[in-house]
Amino acid sequence: MASPPFPATLRHLVDLARETLPPMHPAGKPFVAAGAAATLLLRGLSPTAGTLSALATVCCAAFFREPHRVPPRDPELALAPADGTVSSVTSASAPAELGLESRPQPRVSVFLSLFDVHVQRIPMDGEIRRVAYRPGRFLTADLDKASADNERASVLLRSSAGHDLVVVQIAGLVARRIVCSVRPGDVVAAGATYGLIRFGSRVDLYLPPGSAPLVHPGQRTVGGETALARLPAAGQS
Repeated sequence: MASPPFPATLRHLVDLARETLPPMHPAGKPFVAAGAAATLLLRGLSPTAGTLSALATVCCAAFFREPHRVPPRDPELALAPADGTVSSVTSASAPAELGLESRPQPRVSVFLSLFDVHVQRIPMDGEIRRVAYRPGRFLTADLDKASADNERASVLLRSSAGHDLVVVQIAGLVARRIVCSVRPGDVVAAGATYGLIRFGSRVDLYLPPGSAPLVHPGQRTVGGETALARLPAAGQS
């Protein structure tokens, strides 16, 4: 049997690489480009420095990875907004800057380590109603008081079924930059990327009253795929 022509083999290798290596979030491209430029410069001065710079550039590219995800198509499920580990499942009031009624509601917190995917994803199909940013401290993100004290960006989402959910990006000890790319009026789909935290740290999801959490502290989550909770029937929250 004849071997496939070289162009076909090359295309196959390119397709295989695209399937194996996740794409990169646009926010990471300036950092990777700067790292690549530094590597080229240092390689001419010192092979060792060039090698270390190349490794740092690869690590930076890995940090900003944005892998493809396939969300379950169940309109009653609220999906994980981030990769990480469930740090708490409790009840709390949503951030005050959103102007919502102050009442306890289910909250699932996901802690992101330095090695997790750091993009954030939409938990349900719906429309963005409000976006609010609040400066704050940079406590370790796995502390419970980080939800109240740390710098954060909060998004109010009205689901297609009429439920209100709040997703909060929280900076941590290492994180110094929150990127939130959605605006009020945006129509969004479950699993779609909407933000990024550099270089940390925690994401809280506030659920409608009556929601049933499906995860426990210590459980790993996959952003855009893991179901965090089942929401009540429309009109019951």
